[in-house]
Amino acid sequence: MSAPQTRVITFGTYDLFHIGHLNILKRAAALGNHLIVGVSTDALNFSKKGLKPVFPQHERLAIVEALRCVNEAFYEESLELKAEYIKHYKADVLVMGDDWAGRFDQFKSLCDVVYLPRTEGISTTDIKQGLAIPAKV
Repeated sequence: MSAPQTRVITFGTYDLFHIGHLNILKRAAALGNHLIVGVSTDALNFSKKGLKPVFPQHERLAIVEALRCVNEAFYEESLELKAEYIKHYKADVLVMGDDWAGRFDQFKSLCDVVYLPRTEGISTTDIKQGLAIPAKV
């Protein structure tokens, strides 16, 4: 008899894919045996941050889908649909970075909620700020 499947879901933008992204996805995958990843759409990112990602959603989704630790990936179109995504994908565990600690506790009635530590010293926002070219005066 096979062991029951534990389905883990997580969400992110995954722009300028870096080791921090890979680390959290691998650690999320280790919490179960089926990892589902919601990749935020360009429109969702713009509505959250007022900025479009550097790489378009189809490229970011393709990168995430290509990872060995990821079993399924889909477009996250709305923050308000997280509960629906959890139900649709029959997730047993929701994983988010610890910078979101406590902000997804309302989903504990649907699944376990785990906040994993981020990789120290790396952040897409910091990378983008470091790449910013100052305007000529």
